[in-house]
Amino acid sequence: QLQLVQSGGGLVQPGGSLRLSCTTSGYPLDHYSIGWFRQAPGKEREGVSCISSTDNVSYYVDSVKGRFIISRDNAKNTVYLQMNSLKPEDTAVYYCAADYTPLQAMCMMARSRYNHWGQGSQVTVSS
Repeated sequence: QLQLVQSGGGLVQPGGSLRLSCTTSGYPLDHYSIGWFRQAPGKEREGVSCISSTDNVSYYVDSVKGRFIISRDNAKNTVYLQMNSLKPEDTAVYYCAADYTPLQAMCMMARSRYNHWGQGSQVTVSS
């Protein structure tokens, strides 16, 4: 099946930046919408951002608008989440996930749509 391998993450000071990567294998990336989710201790997993399988239509949760940028490079089978102006409340384990949506210029953040998940990346924002 489709596999997703994450990289990036780490410890950064408030106001700093990190870039997460999600590289897929097994099937063409352009058949899938890719979502980024995060889960902080004691909280439910929430959708952060997603990008459509075609036309690069994206969505961002209000709390990250203007700070995070999602992008994809189909030639490299990779989706990125550039995180700028990071805040302590961004601290969480971040997961990428894939939703089979060929030729759809939209994406949705409902967790039930995503059947393939990366292993998770820890992002810690602290002084």
